[in-house]
Amino acid sequence: MRRWLALVMAATTSLVLVALLVPMALLIGTVAENAAVDRATDTAESVAAAVGTLSAGDLTLTVEQVAASGGYPLTVFLPGGETIGQAAPRSDAVRLAALGRSVTARVPGGVEVLVSVQSPTLGTVVVRAFVSDADLGRGVREAWAGLLILGLALTGLGIAVADRLARTVTASITALAGVSHRLAGGDLTARAVPEGPPEVRSVASALNHLAGRIDDLLAAERESVADLSHRLRTPLTGLRLTAEALSDPAEAAQIGARVDELERAVTSIIDTARQRSPVGRSCDAASVVADRVRFWSVLAEDQDRTMDLDLPGEELPVAVSAGELAACVDALLGNVFAHTPEGTPFGVRLTPGAGGGAVLAVTDAGPGFDAGLLDRGSSGGGSTGLGLDIARRTAESSGGSLDVRASGEGGARVEVAFGPPARS
Repeated sequence: MRRWLALVMAATTSLVLVALLVPMALLIGTVAENAAVDRATDTAESVAAAVGTLSAGDLTLTVEQVAASGGYPLTVFLPGGETIGQAAPRSDAVRLAALGRSVTARVPGGVEVLVSVQSPTLGTVVVRAFVSDADLGRGVREAWAGLLILGLALTGLGIAVADRLARTVTASITALAGVSHRLAGGDLTARAVPEGPPEVRSVASALNHLAGRIDDLLAAERESVADLSHRLRTPLTGLRLTAEALSDPAEAAQIGARVDELERAVTSIIDTARQRSPVGRSCDAASVVADRVRFWSVLAEDQDRTMDLDLPGEELPVAVSAGELAACVDALLGNVFAHTPEGTPFGVRLTPGAGGGAVLAVTDAGPGFDAGLLDRGSSGGGSTGLGLDIARRTAESSGGSLDVRASGEGGARVEVAFGPPARS
C-alpha cells in the first residue's frame, strides 16, 4: 500500500506541476523574447532620433557608440543604397520599412528590428537592430532549470508526505494482520490495539470482538465435551461393580482391567477438553506404541490374529502428547479389528523419521479401504468413521502427514508421520 500511495501522489503531483510549470516556462520564454526586442527597439530609436540632426560622419560615430553600449548590432540603411554600421543584407522587411513603416521581422538566426525615420537632408532612413536567437533566449534555460528543480523537489516532498501517511495506515493494518495470524495459530489471547484511521480502528475493535466471541464459544464447547465425558463415569462405575460380582476371578480381573483402561481414556478426554492450548506436547513414541500394542494384543490373541511387530529399542520423541498418540494408535488398530475378518494378520512398524520424529505404519491383509470411506464421518462397518481423521489431525498437528495405500498383502497400509518436538 505504501508504494501504491507513493505512486498515486507522484502521478498527481506530476500532473499538477506539468499543468502549472509548462505554461510558466512558455511565458518565461515569451517575456524574455519581448524584453530583448524592446531593448533593441529602444536602441534603434535612439539612433533614429539622431539621424535628422547629424552629418553622415557624426552618424557613423553615433551608431558605433550606441551599438557598443546597447549590445546589439546596428545598421543604418540610407536612401541611396549606402549603409552605416554593421553590414547587413537589404531584406524584404528593410525595403518595406524604407516606405516609411517600422516593422519587426523574423530572419534566419534571430529578429531584426527596423525603425523608419524621415531625415530632411537624407530622406527616408531605416535603422536596423539585430537580436540573435541567443539574445532572445538569454536566461530562459536557467529559468527552466530552476522550474525543473522546483518541480522535482515538490514531487519528492509530496512522495515523502504520502509515504509518511501511508506508513501510519499500513502500520495499523500490519498489526491487525499479525493479530489475525496469532488467532489463526491458536493464541486466543491476542488482541489488536485500536489505532490509526477511524476505519482501521473500527476493524480492530471488530477483530477483538470476534476473538472474544471465539474464545467464549470454544470455552463452552470444552465444557460441554468435558461434561459429556464425565457422564460416562456413571455407567463405567456400574460396569465395574458388575465385573467385581462375577464368579470367575480371572474373567472379573480381565473385565476390570478393560474398565480401568476405558476410565483412563475418559479422564484423558476430560483433561484434553479443558486445555486451552496444547501445552507440553511431546512424548516417547516407542513407549506409547508399545503400551497400546500390548493392550490390543490380548484381543488379537482371542481372534487368532498374528501380529508382525517392529518397534525400535530407542526413544523416538515426537511433537504429540502421549494421550493424543495413544488415541491415534487405538484408532488405527481399532480400524483393523473393526473392518477385517477375525484371523486376519496385521503389522505395526515404528521407525525414525527422516528429519526427526517417527513414522508409524499399520498394515493388514484384509479387503482394503474403499476410497469413499476415507472422508471424515464415513464408515462401512457401523462405526463413527472418525478413526482415520483422528490419525490425520494428530499427525498434522505435529507437522506430519497421513498416507493411505494398499499393503503388500492386498489389504490397507496406513502410514502416519509425526514431527519432532520443538527445540527449547
